Amino acid sequence: MPELDDEQPSGRERALTAGCLLLLVLVVDVAASLLVVIMLAVRGLGRMDAGSGQTATGVPPMDRAPVLGFGALALAVGVTAVVLLRSGHRVIGVVQLTLCVFLALHTLGPWL
Repeated sequence: MPELDDEQPSGRERALTAGCLLLLVLVVDVAASLLVVIMLAVRGLGRMDAGSGQTATGVPPMDRAPVLGFGALALAVGVTAVVLLRSGHRVIGVVQLTLCVFLALHTLGPWL
């Protein structure tokens, strides 16, 4: 009777596992993105209410909250991509790496 340790998963099982992992990672990324967007929206609404009674005296300082929020999200996606690439899930890692580059470009957009 062959032992369970000697059995290698078939190509079909590996594809199913990779697909489920990709779906799970993308759902987590979407949830984190929604969290950042909601945080920034609530912050923006709070700034609109606070500034309603004041007159504009000059150019307001740059708000760094979006840069920090999207930068942290890009860092988390990048770390996930590296972990997935090192664990052998190349396709999922490349998708994550592409999302990381897109988020990093969006974060650095005001300076580019």
